[in-house]
Amino acid sequence: MSYFRVSETCNGCLACVQNCPARALDARDEGDRRILLHNMARCARCGTCWRVCPQHAVEFQHILVSSWDEVVVLPLLRCEICGEAVHTARLPAGLEPRLSELAPPLCDRHRAARRAAQLRVPAGGAS
Repeated sequence: MSYFRVSETCNGCLACVQNCPARALDARDEGDRRILLHNMARCARCGTCWRVCPQHAVEFQHILVSSWDEVVVLPLLRCEICGEAVHTARLPAGLEPRLSELAPPLCDRHRAARRAAQLRVPAGGAS
């Protein structure tokens, strides 16, 4: 998502580019188009671009938004018993070469219960 936005009133005068103290704005002329560029990593969110724009085209309120951007969506594997999310479906593929056997997807609670059941001595067994 782009946080730096300008409205349709932008006329490409470059006042914002020329006055940005962080050099977070740049412009590139390609053919018959002028492209305004913004680098969020450089942006100090000082508002100079907003203050100097003679067209009032900079929509500064979007720069002040603190939101989370979705960067990747991965399918989940869920506990076979209760359905709680255990890990992503990609995780076992990365671990497979290092493991002799992949365990079934179980949440911590059900993994502990299964481990405890496997350690119990069967009824009528040696004492």
